[in-house]
Amino acid sequence: MPSLNKVTIIGNVGNEPEMRFTPNGKPVTSFSVATNWVYTSPEGERHQETEWFNVVAWNRLAEQCNQFLAKGKLVYAEGRIHTRNWEGQDGQPHSRMEVVANRVIFLDKKGSAATTDEKADDAAAAEMEPEDLPF
Repeated sequence: MPSLNKVTIIGNVGNEPEMRFTPNGKPVTSFSVATNWVYTSPEGERHQETEWFNVVAWNRLAEQCNQFLAKGKLVYAEGRIHTRNWEGQDGQPHSRMEVVANRVIFLDKKGSAATTDEKADDAAAAEMEPEDLPF
């Protein structure tokens, strides 16, 4: 049976991106993204909920995210959900759900660019205006 693991989020970067390197020298950058959902209750009250996502980018995409993203910037991230499990120093099991990005688009007007993990060079300088967004 076919299956699909794909997520798309648009939101604001919640912290300064953090770039690290694996023991093999592969760059990896992680950052959080906040999305907001605004709705009106049946009583007519307006509510806003914020959902936080942890995003991880690898290789050239990691380098570009580290270079161009900053706290508060608007970003589009596309990838797959991955649950990472590890044992802490205290011996307790931990888990964390992450979006492993394969495409990131920097949506702020200055320096807007679309980048992908596989074809980062081809998509490096696409200027986007709000009216260009498909929704």
